[in-house]
Amino acid sequence: MRRNRTRVIRVDLSTRETTSERVPRDWRRDFVGGKGIGARYLYEELSPGTDPTGPENLLAFLVGPLAGFLPGETRYAAVTKSPLTGGFLDSYAGGDFAVRLAGSLDDCIGLLVTGTADRPVRIEVEGGRARVKPTDAWGDDAAETAERFPDAGVACVGPAGEREAAYATIASDGGDHHAGRGGAGAVMGAKRLKAVVARDPPPAVPDDLAARRDRDAETYGRRPTGEWQAAGETIETVDYADEVGILAAEGWTETGFDGVDDIGVEAAAERAAGREAVSAGRDGDGREGAESGPAGVPGGFRIGTPDGEVIPRGAAPITLGAGLGIDDFDRVAELCGVCDRLGLDVIGAGSAVAWAIRAGRAGVVDCPVDFGDAAGAEHLLKAIAARDPPADLDVDPDLPDALADGVDAAVAQFGGDALVPTVKSMALPGFDPRAAVGVALAYATSDRGACHRRARPQEREPLARPDRSLADRVRDVVGEQNARSVLWSLVVDDFVGEAVCADLGAEWLAAIEHPAVADCGGPHRDESERGDAGDAGRPDPSPAALATTGERIWTLTRLFNAREGFDRADDALPEPLRTDAADGTPGVDVDAFDRLLDRYYAARGWGERGLPTPETAERLGLARVVDDATPLDDSPIDSAPAADADD
Repeated sequence: MRRNRTRVIRVDLSTRETTSERVPRDWRRDFVGGKGIGARYLYEELSPGTDPTGPENLLAFLVGPLAGFLPGETRYAAVTKSPLTGGFLDSYAGGDFAVRLAGSLDDCIGLLVTGTADRPVRIEVEGGRARVKPTDAWGDDAAETAERFPDAGVACVGPAGEREAAYATIASDGGDHHAGRGGAGAVMGAKRLKAVVARDPPPAVPDDLAARRDRDAETYGRRPTGEWQAAGETIETVDYADEVGILAAEGWTETGFDGVDDIGVEAAAERAAGREAVSAGRDGDGREGAESGPAGVPGGFRIGTPDGEVIPRGAAPITLGAGLGIDDFDRVAELCGVCDRLGLDVIGAGSAVAWAIRAGRAGVVDCPVDFGDAAGAEHLLKAIAARDPPADLDVDPDLPDALADGVDAAVAQFGGDALVPTVKSMALPGFDPRAAVGVALAYATSDRGACHRRARPQEREPLARPDRSLADRVRDVVGEQNARSVLWSLVVDDFVGEAVCADLGAEWLAAIEHPAVADCGGPHRDESERGDAGDAGRPDPSPAALATTGERIWTLTRLFNAREGFDRADDALPEPLRTDAADGTPGVDVDAFDRLLDRYYAARGWGERGLPTPETAERLGLARVVDDATPLDDSPIDSAPAADADD
């Protein structure tokens, strides 16, 4: 029984050549898998300025070293250079495709795709090998594509990805799951790669790891997070955000939404046909089990719509509901289904429609859609995916094409104010940081653009004591970013991992003698596999050392972005958040935010431009990784003035 994934499959779509190669042991030691290994390959193989939709860009489908063994829903990571932001992108999805990919990769940790096919193709993965085959599914939506392969797991692009919409998703399981943010689907579509098909069943779990998995799954079921997920999955976040005063509504003009009760968790529960069956409810042969994950924790709500069943996540009622002023849960679910089938990220798509509504109101563009107009929003979503003006909606003919490239692209083309906030061109989720400045810091410093998952101060800060210091806020954001970099390199289920992996997976990694823990405190087991980094930054099996692994991974993604030209200016607070909301919620204080950013850079050992220093690179074992094209700051920022001002 294999216990480690030591190889990758490489596919060049331009030549249709497939090869298998070993991942250097020091890469596995220092970057683990998933996000970390993806970041290492991206930094190693992409030249600065690589076109995200060109043949040289790398698109990686990666799992972790324990994929299929960990408790909770198996997930995979899509890692690439983002066509939306121009920077590092990692996006995650679970479900049947993810667990079948884990089985189909055999002893490989991922599939690396480069080149561009001359006609639409699919990649089939089975038994640790990949084959490139022609496909006639081009033009199908996500559900139609999956139906072609009833005996396999399928990840694909819908029409939005085929037309390279900058926030197109990679949809799996017929659109039930998505590697959503940042436009990995546009990269896949540009390569004319319609689908990746995973043929094998999930990997069989060794007995000792099965016992460990059952133990942690049972623990999760008893934890508050497990109970929360069982009660309402992520749909409940719209109720929570409204209750604590951080729900952005009607294109960020309001904080709070009067119709939240009609689109929240109770509305979902009333309309649900059942709960989603997650991959933890499958046995080793891949047969369908109970509609639950660890210790009976169910998945999302299955909602019937005229076009088929939809499983909306929390982003749907927040962005497509409150964000568009729509208080009808059935219509919100239908809009979510439109995005799912077309392969559009619901946050990016909802934000684009919200910007069009506000720009139309301001006279910047011709757009008759208004807040609360679900039918108009649906027409516009379909037009964005097609990059064509809808015949049944009198909008500026260039608007859908511009919106397909994101809010910033539409502003650049039509002018006017930003109206809807973005960070690194990625639209913000609907948690309004005007009421929680730590949330603004988490958004601004996220490595992939505005993200509510890299760190989650929105879960604590609104309920925290009012005298909570800036140092506390910075410590939380830095710590969570580091910890989640490790968990996303394990590619563990987000909620389960955060609840039961207090040691950041050290015990699990030790069980398979993974280099991240096995190579600690002594020479490498195989000196011939020793990497150029030598002993610098070598982790040990303690949680503190794995937190350093997370810091190493986070710093590497910062180095990748720095090489692409990102610096402090890209961590700036978006203009809409500097101003008061229409309902009187005050904007974030710019000076206070700058002091907070200084403290953040100081905590990371970065300089005034927000770039790592040579000393930080050396401490993390990255000194021999950094190339000459990557700018560094000469010395760490002095945060003392900011601290004095705070005092």
